[in-house]
Amino acid sequence: MALACLDLTSLNDADTAADIDALCRRASTVHGDVAAVCVWPRFVAQARAALPPTIKVAAVANFPDGSLDLQRALADVAEIAQAGGDEVDVVLPWRALLAGKTSEVGEFLSEVRFASRPLTLKVIIESGELGSSERIAQATRLALAAGADFVKTSTGKTKVGATPEAAATMLKEIKASGLSAAGFKASGGVRSVADAAGYIAQTEAALGPGALSPQRLRFGASGLLTDIESVLSGAESAPTTSAY
Repeated sequence: MALACLDLTSLNDADTAADIDALCRRASTVHGDVAAVCVWPRFVAQARAALPPTIKVAAVANFPDGSLDLQRALADVAEIAQAGGDEVDVVLPWRALLAGKTSEVGEFLSEVRFASRPLTLKVIIESGELGSSERIAQATRLALAAGADFVKTSTGKTKVGATPEAAATMLKEIKASGLSAAGFKASGGVRSVADAAGYIAQTEAALGPGALSPQRLRFGASGLLTDIESVLSGAESAPTTSAY
């Protein structure tokens, strides 16, 4: 399940074409394929050419800082779409949200949603920086109201990434929204199958077994695949970041 729902990711500032080639080669394993490969917009065309159509190409917008610069975000979205990308992971302007600019954040997300159709849109709320369950819930509601396909925990570039507590809040809001197709993505510090298992269990408890598919559950990670392959080959997995 973790393998099938994995967005295999490389978002290092120094990424090169050779790094992306290596990433794409890892996306198809003897145990099966990942759901998607997630890269910078400049690498979308390269990744799309290297991967089979069954593996999606995702890229980031407004990343990693999450500014309220709509034109910058729209330029990223256009670059991703024109290069043949399938999915956009956009950073919600969380600093603006903390400053009380709720309507501006909502308008930003709605514009990004409009510009990104028909691509899959994942909204990164940066839950570790929002600080409280109330703010995490508010950000999740704004993302869903704007039409996000997924709500994602973190860029992976901050001190606190995915946590079971943030996941519980986000999943509760997804369920309360009544949007039967909306999904959850855990990203930031998810490094082991044991970590992933906790989020799989939370998603099933909140949204039901029907949500356990790449259409509604994703993991954003670079190192998780190593542990997945190890476990599928018969080794044990130990939790690295969560309480599970």
